[in-house]
Amino acid sequence: MSRPGILFAIIGLFGLILPLVQFKPNRIVAGQGIPLFSSFPDGAFFTGALAIMLLAGCFGRWRVAWRLLAAALGLLAVVVALGLAADHLPPPGNRLARVAPASGFWLLLLAFGLMLADAISRLRPTLAQGWLILALAVALGAGLLGSGLLDGVSVMREYAARRDPFLHEARTHLLLAFGSLALALLVGLPLGAAIFQRPRWRAPVLAVLNVLQTIPSLALFGIMIPILGWVAATLPGAARLGVSGIGIFPAMLALFLYSLLPVVSNTVAGLAGVPAPAREAAAGLGMTRHQILLQVLAPLALPALLAAVRIVLVQNIGLAVIAGLIGGGGFGTFVFQGLNQTAMDLVLLGALPTIALALLAGIVMDLLVQLSKVGGQTA
Repeated sequence: MSRPGILFAIIGLFGLILPLVQFKPNRIVAGQGIPLFSSFPDGAFFTGALAIMLLAGCFGRWRVAWRLLAAALGLLAVVVALGLAADHLPPPGNRLARVAPASGFWLLLLAFGLMLADAISRLRPTLAQGWLILALAVALGAGLLGSGLLDGVSVMREYAARRDPFLHEARTHLLLAFGSLALALLVGLPLGAAIFQRPRWRAPVLAVLNVLQTIPSLALFGIMIPILGWVAATLPGAARLGVSGIGIFPAMLALFLYSLLPVVSNTVAGLAGVPAPAREAAAGLGMTRHQILLQVLAPLALPALLAAVRIVLVQNIGLAVIAGLIGGGGFGTFVFQGLNQTAMDLVLLGALPTIALALLAGIVMDLLVQLSKVGGQTA
């Protein structure tokens, strides 16, 4: 019996005891917690099945593949139970009542999620198997959302009422995350290569980027609002180019500044990690410094560069939420609207897609890093 297994079991058992959902007369009030076994007619069956899968997956002497299957089925059953409870609890014709996930749902999701991650790590899937698992997970999630099973859940009710604004803010969030990443790569890769070739510049440049990285996000926004507002009002044509103290421009600029340190430092570390014999062999073939950098060092440093992309992308997906405070848009718009209205369902409408997007981006980039290492070894 492993310590992780004990931890997963404790979390899951608490999840079975605590309320699975909260039944609320409307979207604002706290509501009443209802445990899984009494939230819909088959709740007792689901409770027993989840307990068996949890205990057998954590403590049983199952093979890793069976533990993986038990964890996946457990996650699916928890989500299905949420949808069934949301469909059963509201009185017929009542459009004001809401069914929101409660502490038990989140603990069960955490327990089976940790169990799934532990099983995958023990299974040590190949690269192809990793892509297959990711594709199946995305397809299953999309299927659940598209099936209508979860339409009665409070956060999906919020989505249905704000479908068009949600899609608009989703595009803005992606623009902020990927746009700032592209700008950071455009500036950071050449800067990292430059200070790699000129070591005396390395310490001062990295020191400045470290200072930028340590400034809290809200403080950085506060600093930029008056500065960019003055620039927009003073410099001819700046406002027409989109420069302003609030909105998407300062949000994009802040994310760009936060992205520079990981890109530059990983570029330097990746180039410095290329074995000296490879550089010497390239120089012996008569290649110029520029050719060595582009044709030898950069391909061999690709795993470190992709690791930098992973760090920046996951970081910026999360930090882009703060853009909602200054009118920059993105999922943070719903988070701060929900906080202002004390509507936690609206907060979840902004928080859950952000978490899902960050997880998906992190897993995809991990697989790409693994693919680059395999390709480098093959070459």
